[in-house]
Amino acid sequence: MGPNRIFFPQGALDRWVHEGRVDLQGSELVILGEGRRYRVIEAVRVLAEVTGGEDSHELVGNVKSVPFLTELGAEVFDTSMLIGDLAYEVVPGFMGTPVGSFSEHRSRSVPPVASAGPNSDEEMLAQFLENNLQ
Repeated sequence: MGPNRIFFPQGALDRWVHEGRVDLQGSELVILGEGRRYRVIEAVRVLAEVTGGEDSHELVGNVKSVPFLTELGAEVFDTSMLIGDLAYEVVPGFMGTPVGSFSEHRSRSVPPVASAGPNSDEEMLAQFLENNLQ
């Protein structure tokens, strides 16, 4: 099984960057409070097919990278995506993959993460989202 991935919606990222909670430099996002780094690629979360056609690519409910969708012939415009005669409602953003394992991250943390801190990427992200989503 591959590494965990997370979807960062563009609207949330814009707010977090403005508030100084994350830093986005090229293809890397850093959660500043934790120092956790993610390799990111432009992606969309596909919410619905809106023309009533058959979702033959089984995209609804999934997060897909823009390069993958471009290979399928998709055109993404803000919150809309077209593939042939089909139109989809999407949420633009970035798909992130942690850089290194969580234990490697904890060993690099300065100062070291307290023992009461998160024990996994999932716990760390849940804590970050709980503190930063209103």
